[in-house]
Amino acid sequence: MKKWPLYVLGCLLLLAGCSAAKSSEGGGDLKEINIGVQQSLSPLLLAKEKGWFEKEFAKEGIKVKWTEFQSGPPQFEGLAADKLDFSQVGNSPVIAGQAAGIDFKEIGLSQDGLKANGILVKKGSGIDDIKDLKGKKVAVAKGSSGFDFLYKVIDKAGLKPTDVNIIQLQPDEAMPAFDSGAIDAWSIWEPFLSLKTIKSDADILVDGEQIDKYSPGFTLVRSKFAEQHPDEVIRFLKVYDKAVKWQKTHKKEAVEAYAKIKNLDKEVVENVLNNTEPLNEPITDRIIQTQQETADFQYKLKAINKEIDVKEVVDNSFIKKALKEGDDK
Repeated sequence: MKKWPLYVLGCLLLLAGCSAAKSSEGGGDLKEINIGVQQSLSPLLLAKEKGWFEKEFAKEGIKVKWTEFQSGPPQFEGLAADKLDFSQVGNSPVIAGQAAGIDFKEIGLSQDGLKANGILVKKGSGIDDIKDLKGKKVAVAKGSSGFDFLYKVIDKAGLKPTDVNIIQLQPDEAMPAFDSGAIDAWSIWEPFLSLKTIKSDADILVDGEQIDKYSPGFTLVRSKFAEQHPDEVIRFLKVYDKAVKWQKTHKKEAVEAYAKIKNLDKEVVENVLNNTEPLNEPITDRIIQTQQETADFQYKLKAINKEIDVKEVVDNSFIKKALKEGDDK
């Protein structure tokens, strides 16, 4: 863990230096916007499938390019290399990105994340309490919201990180390892929690609600992009707000859409949506305080190599303008 922040920073700087194509600017008018999307069931995905961003930005002759990611940390490579303009990630990646000096802004709260993260175990595994994780193999994606959640759970149980055999795996690697029994537990987020508890022989050992730990999600923009194209940032947030409102008012259709897009059972999708209410709101003082506590906790663990003030990456000006203009219509 002590070497991770420097390694991440080195990779990000290398990517930034080697980037041959700066995604959006190119010195002239904006021609393309690059959006990162994860495997989570976010209204961002609904808007992608419905072509709402494409339709909106086409008015300005701007094309939209999408890139899918396994988790949050790899998206910061894209932000650092100017190959990604917008993305949505969980609480831990933004802290690591800020500590590594990546230039970005949090421009909206996309979820509070109270039930979005949890630790999965197999039924009958004998792991019935957090303390039972001692000596067990637990998979997690490094730097993800699941990563932060796992370490908070370990700390709450009075264990040390060295008491647990933590194995760094991305979701596509961790899932078969969990299914085969190669690992004992998996610290992961939705929709994997619902998928495994509903369609497999898994239980949730603990989630954020049980230990009262928020794992908020954020909408991000590259700082340089926001400086050069503030109107397009507001436009982006308006389209996303449309998707959030559509999901809330058309839940049945949203369940069907997600099930088709991700090839998931409707029961799984409905459970995910019940556990992860989408938001498009300014970032509150409470969330900022929660993030600061997380950043301080990660510094204590040496997961990041310097203390940070999380307020420095918060910019609510765009979301306030987007929501105000939306209300004025």
